[in-house]
Amino acid sequence: MGKLDTFRQETRTWLEENCPDGAKGSGQIPFGSRSVELEPDVRLWLERMAGRGWTVPTWPKEYGGAELDRDEYKILIEELKRVGARTPLTGRGVNYIGPTILEFGTPEQKARWLPICAQGKGGWAMGYSEPGAGSDLASLSTQAVKQGDNYIINGRKTWTSDAVDCDYIFALVRTSPEKPKHDGISLVLIDMHQQGVQINPIRLISGSSPFCETLFEDAIVPTDDLIGGIDRGWTVGKRLLQFERSTHAGINISGSQGGRTEKSRMPELVKKYVGVEDGKIADNNMRNRLIQHEMNNQVQGITQRRALAELRSRAPGFTSSVVKLSNALNVQDGDELAIAAMGQQGFRWDTEGGASQKEVNTLKRWLYQKSLTIAGGTKEVQLNIIAKRVLGLPD
Repeated sequence: MGKLDTFRQETRTWLEENCPDGAKGSGQIPFGSRSVELEPDVRLWLERMAGRGWTVPTWPKEYGGAELDRDEYKILIEELKRVGARTPLTGRGVNYIGPTILEFGTPEQKARWLPICAQGKGGWAMGYSEPGAGSDLASLSTQAVKQGDNYIINGRKTWTSDAVDCDYIFALVRTSPEKPKHDGISLVLIDMHQQGVQINPIRLISGSSPFCETLFEDAIVPTDDLIGGIDRGWTVGKRLLQFERSTHAGINISGSQGGRTEKSRMPELVKKYVGVEDGKIADNNMRNRLIQHEMNNQVQGITQRRALAELRSRAPGFTSSVVKLSNALNVQDGDELAIAAMGQQGFRWDTEGGASQKEVNTLKRWLYQKSLTIAGGTKEVQLNIIAKRVLGLPD
């Protein structure tokens, strides 16, 4: 038996013996945070997987990983799916800031922060966008002024997803306002459990929302928690965005991925609401839309697998924008298809109005996922990146 066959068998046996029933099923397990209470089985699953380094399988062992190579990582993901295991740990800690610290952090920063990420001992928010700096991120105005061994942070960040439940936030701040706007930015790590941080949830049309506004008023950051060097935040921050977009695209192997891949629900949903005649969906237009959507789903999956197979580093480069955008557009197309198939039932807001809970959830999903072409870089930003960095077109 070869090395990979042995690894597969050992992995399969361990997962079958150690994955609690409460950690199986569809969906993702919430990110690790001091503010989020996990169910007992989920907490046990996180602890067991972290003990093997499988929450961050490709990271070095000294920082909580397992140092799996590409083939071993693929086998682990396949075996997780085989037993129906949910992702043991996900989020901005293991998929965004962790890989960035691995690449740009000092040995002391890696030793301090990476085990926190790997063990799910702190939830992370992302502090990039501001009221006056969205697509033009380099126009950010949040200030970091050095005082002794600390930076004093003042400013405001928007769309800081999940901030109400997070313990830390990585933020781009202006450390040298006298320099050109791209040159005076640094990336800092901020403890959110301090008086200088205030969080306000932002309500969306879909109802409850993970998006927040985060205010800094004399928040304190030790100088040791600046990542990548003073005024190098634009370089470090762009690299982090590649990790983020790779995660949105399903092609980031820096942290834990996998979990259960759900079978498409769309064919049965369309059949239920449109009806079937002579063994096929009754409405010709809806039938064609469904076929095209399912084909696109298959193509997207193939594209993701190809991108993973071609990785030369811990995260792809600008190709992540291609896969991120195509994935977002395909998901939104599926939501539009579902609402169209449901007809008037697709626009009932509550169960008291005659809708089932699944119908209400489908409507809220349709509304919420309009954000997919905004979050993680707007559709327009991604198209510009693709044109300039992937296709090499002139400005």
